[in-house]
Parts: sequence; C-alpha cells; structure tokens
Amino acid sequence: MRGYALPEGEPVDLYADGDRWTTEPVAAAELVAEGWLLPGLVDAHTHPGAEKPGQALDDGLLREDLRAHVAAGVTMIRSPGLAGDPPDWFGSDPDVPRAVHAGPWIAQEGQFFDGWGERASHAELPALAAAQAARSGWAKLIADWGPGDSPLPVNVLADVVTAVHAVGGRVAVHSQQAAGGAAAVAAKVDSVEHGMCMDPALLSQMAAQGTALTPTLSVITAALEDARRRPDGPRKDWYVGGASVHGQLAAAAAEAGVTILAGTDSRPHGRITVEIRALAAAGVRPHDALGAGSWAARSYLGLPGLTPGAPADAVVYDSDPRTDLAQLDSPRAVILRGQVKHRRP
Repeated sequence: MRGYALPEGEPVDLYADGDRWTTEPVAAAELVAEGWLLPGLVDAHTHPGAEKPGQALDDGLLREDLRAHVAAGVTMIRSPGLAGDPPDWFGSDPDVPRAVHAGPWIAQEGQFFDGWGERASHAELPALAAAQAARSGWAKLIADWGPGDSPLPVNVLADVVTAVHAVGGRVAVHSQQAAGGAAAVAAKVDSVEHGMCMDPALLSQMAAQGTALTPTLSVITAALEDARRRPDGPRKDWYVGGASVHGQLAAAAAEAGVTILAGTDSRPHGRITVEIRALAAAGVRPHDALGAGSWAARSYLGLPGLTPGAPADAVVYDSDPRTDLAQLDSPRAVILRGQVKHRRP
C-alpha cells in the first residue's frame, strides 16, 4: 500500500511481508490501495460473544461479533470482561481482530450481573485478580455498581493493583459513580472504564500517573433520553446527571493529557466509528479522537503503528479522515495480518 501514514502524515510505501510491515520491496507484491493510511482501528472496550447480560459465551456468536468489528476496520480489540474464558482461536484466527482480554469480570459480593463474572470478598479480590491477569494480562474489577451500592474501598483496589502488577498484568476498572472513580484513581489503576460522574479535578492525576480513560461515550449518551423519561428518583438523577456531562468530561480528559481510548461497550458490534465521532462532537480534537481509536490505543496496548516490523494492520481512506470523520464508514481497504479483508471496487 502507498500513501500518507498517520498520525504524522508522511508519505510511505509499505509492503506486507507476512504479518509485518516493511519498506523493502517484496517480490510479486500487489498494490492493494493508495490514500491515507491508518494503523488499523481499535475497539478498546467491547464484550463480544453473549447476547444479553448473564448469558454464557457462545463461540458462534463470538466469531460473528468479531467479524463485524473487522468489517468496520477494527484490527485490534481489548475486551475488559467476557462472559467466559475465550476459545483458543480468540485473537489469533486470521479472520478476527487481534485481541487482549481480562477474562470474566471480578466484582465484590452482591454486585454486578447474575451469572457473569466472579464475586468475591474484599480479602479474596487481590489474589483472584492476580491469577486472572497472570492468565490473560488483564483483570477487570467492578469498582461500583448501582447508585445505592458501596464502592470498592481504596485500600482494596490498591492491593489489587499491587498484586496484578506483581505478575506483570494491568487493571481495568468499571466505574460510573463519583466515589468509585475517585477510588480507582487513588489506587492508580491502569484504566478507568466509563468514568461517568468522575470528578474532573482527578484528571491531572490520571494524566500524571498514566491512568487511561475509556469513556464509552456513545453508548452512555444514547441512553440519556430514555433515562430522562424514567420516574423521578435516585437512579434517574444519577444517570441523567452523569450522562449529561460525560462528553464534557471526555473532552476535558483529553485536554488534560489523559490517554483516551475509544470503546463501544455493548451490542451491536462494529460501531467504533460512531464512538470516534462522538468523542469529536464532544470537543475532543478530531486528531485525538481518531488516535483514541487507532494509533494511541494501539500504543497503549503495546502495538506499534505503520513502521517497519510492526504488525501488518491498516485501514486506507481516500483522503485525510481527520478532516472528515464520516470517511471512516467508507474505507478503501482493510488489511489485517497482511491480508486484505475488504477492498472497495
């Protein structure tokens, strides 16, 4: 492929040598596309493979969901929570995105969806999370749940972080309450998922310590109008209050230097371009919104971009997508592991 490689926009000719990019010509190489080259889209918060909360992981549905991601240009996912341990082909099959995951969710007793994840006492959580991270690289903790539920205490989350980091893993934390978000930041978790109702005063600390934010903005704001029609009460006040300003929080986080990751959260899958545009509409610079779903997310997950030796993933567009994010819905080509998965005639 040939074109202008983002994020720098420098002209380049790239050849796929198996599953690695090279600038050295490869014998019998075919020019598959020219244009603006993006290092493959990333959905950093997706839960494929189960139709509804509480249902078991279904291999057929999992494959279908992952193919929907590829069709949208997604070549890498992070799944911070799955309905079960994934099959061996997850993340390695040539027709599905690369993937990292946190296995089943981990919650304190009495919280989270019945039938999903594991529930444990505060004393048990650090060892449970470390064991999961040792298997998969990540552990996902539920820091808070309903408006009236008690969040995980800071000291418990801090012990989880220490235990997980000791085995070389990382900690993602679900938070949609102010107290849970504050505890997650104080415990120095690796990423806060959702972050609704978080105090903006915490953003500078997040930036300084490298805690990322995955706001899942589009799915949160999509439910806002329905929430406004609910009967008055604490749950309505919580959701409307947090969701109404969630876009402002995401924009402020980006401005403060927090690593922003684009993630879609729920069904249907293959909507990462909707999330990228939602971030931009909320005030995140288009360059940064696109990076949250591409090069910045790949870097955070340990993958380089369009450089020699990097995994051969890319999405090609007719012109610079930063100037027109609507282009994200019409890629000229999607390349995964050096293979063309989509090419527009």
